[in-house]
Parts: sequence; structure tokens; C-alpha cells
Amino acid sequence: MRRIPGGRDGRRMLGVALVDRTGSGLWAATSVLYFTYVAHLSVGQVGTLAAVAGCAGLAGAPAGGRLADRLPVTRVLIAFQLLRAAAAVGLLLTHAFPLLLVCSAAGGFGDRAASILTKLYSSRVAGADRVRYQAVNRTIANVGWTVGGLGAAAALAAGTTAVYRVLLLGDALSFVAAALLTARCAEIAAAPVPAAARAGEGPANPWRDRTYLAYVMTDALLFFDDAVFKVGLPLWAVHATDAPDGAVPVLLVLNSVMVVALQVPLSRFGATTGAAHRLLLPLSLVFAAGGAAMAASAAHGAVPATACLAVGAAAFTLAEMLHAIVSWELSIALAPDTAQGAYLGVHGLAQASQRAAGPLVVTAAVAAGPLGWGVFGAVIAGSCLAQHRLVRGRVGVPRGVVAAPAAGS
Repeated sequence: MRRIPGGRDGRRMLGVALVDRTGSGLWAATSVLYFTYVAHLSVGQVGTLAAVAGCAGLAGAPAGGRLADRLPVTRVLIAFQLLRAAAAVGLLLTHAFPLLLVCSAAGGFGDRAASILTKLYSSRVAGADRVRYQAVNRTIANVGWTVGGLGAAAALAAGTTAVYRVLLLGDALSFVAAALLTARCAEIAAAPVPAAARAGEGPANPWRDRTYLAYVMTDALLFFDDAVFKVGLPLWAVHATDAPDGAVPVLLVLNSVMVVALQVPLSRFGATTGAAHRLLLPLSLVFAAGGAAMAASAAHGAVPATACLAVGAAAFTLAEMLHAIVSWELSIALAPDTAQGAYLGVHGLAQASQRAAGPLVVTAAVAAGPLGWGVFGAVIAGSCLAQHRLVRGRVGVPRGVVAAPAAGS
């Protein structure tokens, strides 16, 4: 196996990802149960907490990126990790709904900000091997998430409210451990700023970069694959197909196994900016195939329904992995060195907004029946093609220079 890019600091940041995602896996598997059985909240209140955390995350992504352009990335990352730990402890210490809202907002804000800062640091520490590093990082994160989920499942077998508190405390401690590991990472400076950029009016503003904003909007649609596995596939399989209910957890495991086994090998197909840009074309076909397979799973009979669901799950998992490669590379390559943090913060809105809109979109696809899935796959495939055309004029521009928008854009 090839060495892990980034040297010692790169390996330490992988440790951060493992610890962070393990703790997050503990909490994700138990959060609804904790709020229901320990905090005694209603269904509406639990949903409100999730919505508030998601909205706060929309603000956290650009805020974290902007701070990273002004302060050492590792120190800012530590601050947000400790904010997440404090938010988790706050959830543990109070059951008052207004205070739970504040803690949920703080946690959502810190989570999205920390995600952007981790991505920025990883891209710097890995240098030219950043795509491969991202693949390794994503694999490690999936392992951590799985370990956390399995640990929560085992602990919940005890069936006591004390277990929920222990798991939430474990989540808080994971953020503290992540902060301690981050503190051991050396600060990595951004690439040197070209003389032409130094003579300008300052860092570029992503909010005035129409091409980048349009890229972020198309990328938000490509992130909808996440909602397929969290909401769409389970709902569709249970309510609209003849597949046995036991097929759902198996298909979710298939998703995790494919990511762990294939994310790193697939990274070589997007090792450069140009290669990542070209991946958008086959990615569009994979998204379309996934939607078609999900639509076909409405066929009568347990065997054909299960087989089509498996093909759909595999296609959307492959799309998820390819998109991770493309999104990681293009979001960084299209950003000028003078404002990488600010640009990545704006790009973070794509994934953050998907968390709010994604479940609604896939639920609508489920409600529309087979045609809904066909349209869902076709729309995302079209977004891939639109993104390919949109950034075509920018992928060859030297780093640190923002190209002028094409005529008519």
C-alpha cells in the first residue's frame, strides 16, 4: 500500500477524523432516543432541535472559513472542537428546551465550521496528493462512524437512561480528544501569494465570484445522494417495493463496505484538477442509472425488487464516492490562494443546505413513485453536466488567480 500523504501531521489529522466520527456515531445513533426518553421532548421539539442545528450549520461553514484566512487553522479548529464539546455537555446538563436549542445551535455551528477547517488543513498538509489523502480520510471517517454506531447499539442493549447519558458524554469526550490531537499538529501555511495578488485590493471575495457561487449551487444538488441513504431508500423499500424489510439494513451496510473498500482505489481517477473535472461526465451516468434502478425496484416480486434496490444502492454509493473526489478537488482548485478559507466556507454551504433540503427532495421522489426516482436521477445527472460546462474555463487557470466570468455568464 502506498504511504499516507501528509507525513506525521497528516496521520495525526486522520486520528482526529477517526476519534471525531466515532463520537459522532455514538450520538447519531442515540440522539432521538435521548431527547425522547431522557429529556422527555415531543416529536415536534426533537425536530425543531435538528432544524436549529442545521440552520446554525449554514452560518458555521462560511464563518469558520473566514476565520481560517486570518488566524492559524489549527488554533481555530481547536476552538470549534471545544465548542462542540461544550455544546454536548450542555445537552447533558439541562432539559430546559430553550437551553437545549442554544446547545443544539452551538453544536451545529461548530460541526460545520470544524468540517471546513479540517478540509482546509488536510488540503495543505497533503499538497499535491490531496485527492488521495481525502480518500483515506473519508475511509477512516466511515470506519469511525461504523464503530460508534455499533458501540451505541451494544450499549443500548442495557435499556437504561444512564446509558444514554454515558453515550452523550462519550461524544463530548471525543471532541476533547480531537482537540488534543489537533494541538499536536504543526500549522501549515497556505501556498505563497503571487506578487500580482499582493498588489491588488486584498483577498478575493467568494460572494462576488459568480462562477464559484453557481458551482456551489450545482454541487448542493450532487450532495443529495446523502439523503438517499438516510431517508429515501429506507422509505421507498418499505412502502413501495416487495423487498423484505431486512434488505434495508443490508443495503446500508453495502454502502459503508463499498466506501471503505473502494474510496482510496477510486481516488487515482481524480488525482489532478483536470481528471476530477472529467469525472463529472461518467458521474452523470451513474446518477441517472441509480435513479432508474430505484424506479425499477417497484416491479412485483421480492427477488427482482431486492435486486434492483441493490443495483440502485450500489450506483448511488459509487456516485457518492466519485462526487467526493470531484467536490474535494474542484472546491479547492477553484479557490484563489489568497482566500482559500473563505471560498471553502462558502462551498460548505452546499453540504449544509443539503441537510435541510435533501430529505424533503427525496421524500417527494418517494411520494411521486417510480417516475419521481427517474426524474431525481435525471436532474442530478443534468447538474453534473451543467457543472462540467460551468467550471471548464476555470480548471486551467493558475492557482491564486480568479478568472473573469465568461461572456454571457
